[in-house]
Amino acid sequence: MDELLYEVRDGVGFATLNRPQARNALTFPMYERLRVLAGEIADDPGVRALVITGAGEKAFAAGTDISQFTEFHTAEDALAYEHRIDTVLSALEACPKPTIAAIAGACTGGGAAIAAVCDIRLGAANLRYGFPIAKTLGNCLSMANYARLTALLGPARVIELVYSARLIEAAEAQAIGLVSEVLPDHAALQHRAEALARTLAGHAPLTLRATKEAMRRLRAAARAVEGDDLVAMCFTSADFREGVESFLARRPARWTGR
Repeated sequence: MDELLYEVRDGVGFATLNRPQARNALTFPMYERLRVLAGEIADDPGVRALVITGAGEKAFAAGTDISQFTEFHTAEDALAYEHRIDTVLSALEACPKPTIAAIAGACTGGGAAIAAVCDIRLGAANLRYGFPIAKTLGNCLSMANYARLTALLGPARVIELVYSARLIEAAEAQAIGLVSEVLPDHAALQHRAEALARTLAGHAPLTLRATKEAMRRLRAAARAVEGDDLVAMCFTSADFREGVESFLARRPARWTGR
């Protein structure tokens, strides 16, 4: 089964994260395919907009597949991982075509990061968005992702969201501007995402491209702040190893702060 499906219909690309049995948790090949796809769409005059969604109604994407973290042992492993993910997110940000995230169900971790860099986010009524790492893995976000989220949500809300490890639900997501619309169910979400993509595909492409690039440039300065030491501290800790082990064993983590 292909883990990422892609098709073009009448000038709109549709990318579907396709691991419904794992709530569309992202594998490294899925991340890489999305990065390559963003570049291909940028150069394809036949694609005027992109919709990213998850297969099924239960999840957009429930983060990175945790089993891939079991081989992490060094700071270099952690930094290479964050660099790999940042190349994907940067490719989506740099893609000159408008991008829409159609979010149903869980949208957490890496999935939430992908949704955050899309130009527009639409949600189904069962949307749940967040970064529950303080409860699950004990790691941290990259400085680039803290910068992206701060631009999207504001610093106070980012702190509260990460500290509390809670998930934002649909009504709150719309109230704070995280999603622009909430649709009643998965079918309505997919219909609206396609309709919106077709509307954007009919608008002046240079206006959309300039606006998207302007927003990317405004975020760029904050992303330049050094944060590799924070990633290394968390990912090489005993707490991170405990977080991965406890998550895979489906038991509560026992944090020590080391």
